[in-house]
Amino acid sequence: MSGIVLSSLLFCLGLYGVLTRRELVAVLACVEVMLGGATLMLVSLTAAYEPSHMAAAGEAYGVLLLAVVAAEAAVGLALLVSLVRRGRANTDEIREVRG
Repeated sequence: MSGIVLSSLLFCLGLYGVLTRRELVAVLACVEVMLGGATLMLVSLTAAYEPSHMAAAGEAYGVLLLAVVAAEAAVGLALLVSLVRRGRANTDEIREVRG
């Protein structure tokens, strides 16, 4: 049960960071914290409520979700580098996603 509480706390902390930060790097880091909390919730719920032979399926989904998170981080960093090269480093300066 403590894993569920910890994952909820991580998700809420990441959500707070996304809503209050203006720097793109901080927003991207907070999104990663939110996705980590969601992964921990998936594994914790599977371990708590499924039979022991099915808990491995939840862990496999967690590893798959971590791979998706890594791909999201790569795309996010690529977008961040592109925006920084144009001189836009804050979320207030971004209005359109257009070349």
